[in-house]
Amino acid sequence: MDLSTQEARDGFRWPIARSVDIAAPTADVWRAISEPGNLVASHPFCKDNPVEVWDRDRSRDAVHYLNDVVYTRCFRDWSEGRGYDLEIYHGERKLAWVSWRIESLGDDRSSLTITVYPLGLQHLPPVLRWAPQLVFLGPKMRAYLDSVVRGFEWSVTRGHAVPRNQFGTHRWFS
Repeated sequence: MDLSTQEARDGFRWPIARSVDIAAPTADVWRAISEPGNLVASHPFCKDNPVEVWDRDRSRDAVHYLNDVVYTRCFRDWSEGRGYDLEIYHGERKLAWVSWRIESLGDDRSSLTITVYPLGLQHLPPVLRWAPQLVFLGPKMRAYLDSVVRGFEWSVTRGHAVPRNQFGTHRWFS
């Protein structure tokens, strides 16, 4: 991540994070989140995940959601076996920074955490952004992230793809 991006993220308010404990070693979870096109098997709202480039922190892919919305993921920081950071774009507009992290909870248990720094409300003063964050963006994003981390837990522990909308539909992506 370049210095200006890091400085901006350091001052970010109200990131949204969700975690799941997975009954698998960190190497298995890492393999699931770091393989090219991994979202097709593990993301309950993903229809397709074509890869443009897969080369650690120069990776770039697209997420084709069930409702035909397409976002681009541009990877920025890659920490082998531990996680990565990326930026999400819709066309040319940057929507969010996202951090994926794995933590060992023992030999055969891991935690996967996804933290989203949504940019949509950041231009507003905090006094104006807290209500939409609290009432709308936060709950919708937490529901989305819960489904995503649970999808990875499903595919890693069961060894097959998570069914689409497995944990319920989502207004933004189903």
